[in-house]
Amino acid sequence: MPPPIFIDMTTKRVRPGIEVLLNDKIASLSGQRIGLVCNQASVLPDFGHVADLFFEHPEIDLTTLFGPQHGIRGDVQDNMIETDHAIDSHTGLWIYSLYSETREPTAKMLENVDTIVFDLQDVGCRIYTFVYTMANCMRAAKKLGKRVVVCDRPNPINGVAVEGNVTETEFTSFVGQFEIPTRHGMTTGELAKLFNEHFGIGCDLEVIPMDGWRREMWFEDTGLPWVMPSPNIPTVDTCVVFPATVHVEGTEMSEGRGTTKVFELNGAPYIDPWAWVAELEKFDFPGVAFRQTFFQPTFQKHARVTCGGLQLHVTDRATFMPVIVGIAMIKTAYDLYTEQFEWKREAYEYVFDKNPFDVVSGTDKIRKAIEAGVSLNEVEASWQDGLLEFKEARNKFLLY
Repeated sequence: MPPPIFIDMTTKRVRPGIEVLLNDKIASLSGQRIGLVCNQASVLPDFGHVADLFFEHPEIDLTTLFGPQHGIRGDVQDNMIETDHAIDSHTGLWIYSLYSETREPTAKMLENVDTIVFDLQDVGCRIYTFVYTMANCMRAAKKLGKRVVVCDRPNPINGVAVEGNVTETEFTSFVGQFEIPTRHGMTTGELAKLFNEHFGIGCDLEVIPMDGWRREMWFEDTGLPWVMPSPNIPTVDTCVVFPATVHVEGTEMSEGRGTTKVFELNGAPYIDPWAWVAELEKFDFPGVAFRQTFFQPTFQKHARVTCGGLQLHVTDRATFMPVIVGIAMIKTAYDLYTEQFEWKREAYEYVFDKNPFDVVSGTDKIRKAIEAGVSLNEVEASWQDGLLEFKEARNKFLLY
């Protein structure tokens, strides 16, 4: 029996699910051929990578690796850039891309797998693909008689705050497969249980909870190292603003991709920063300041063109309500620059028959309200019934 891995008794910190699995529940993998879903952020507190640890562990039979969007190493920069299947140079195992010609593991990919172990860091926002890669693995497991073990990790923007509209069934996509709000306030493991039981996937699922995590924690409170889960989520601060400015992805404005402050910098060539900030300041949003700025993205929208815009500076995370701030940003830009403003032209996440902003939002009601000049208060009020229903359903699946 190998000695316990990565137990540091001198520092009080959260033990992520993968550490709990390796130290306390390793017997649950005994005799199983393991397929591992991971990426560059799938590390233990000393930065040891789970794929290496599984491969070298005498009691684990690791047979297959699976990578999500942006690749198993997180090197693929942009959205909707598929990654190839490959042989891992270190282990010699197949890496199957789950952001390729398929988003769901096939029977061929799982032929040497009995149990899928999932260990990815989420960002706490519905509009992010990793938890839907998890759901797709769970569906494949149900169809093919496999088992799924989800190793829980912290919600980096806490597990208390719940905000935004609930996705409507006709607008589900790979950035919103289920009827959940923009900011769900759940961990990956809790979402796995919600997807499996409430939304009816029904696979053989085991969730490995964290040890020591509390719902009110922000990621910095956990004592764990932050490794960016995808190229444009470099810091926890990015996660904090992401539920706001991810909405900019559904427009032809820049959300700061190609800058050093992605999702914090936002704008377009036609925007007067002072005019935009003045309109947003009228709402008197708590916990956030808008700073006028100019920036030049190095790639993606408006590459090498100077954009006028703003940077979000979150001054109080506890009172900052990102989703309504993000909608206000879109509304004020639309109202100020109706002639120049455009919704995103190209398809978003392979949905070709719907407005990309509607795909991001999970509804067409927000876009139509903005176009019709509906007040921000009315937009926010329209969320409340759905949020109440979600919160009631969510309670059953909270682990902490």
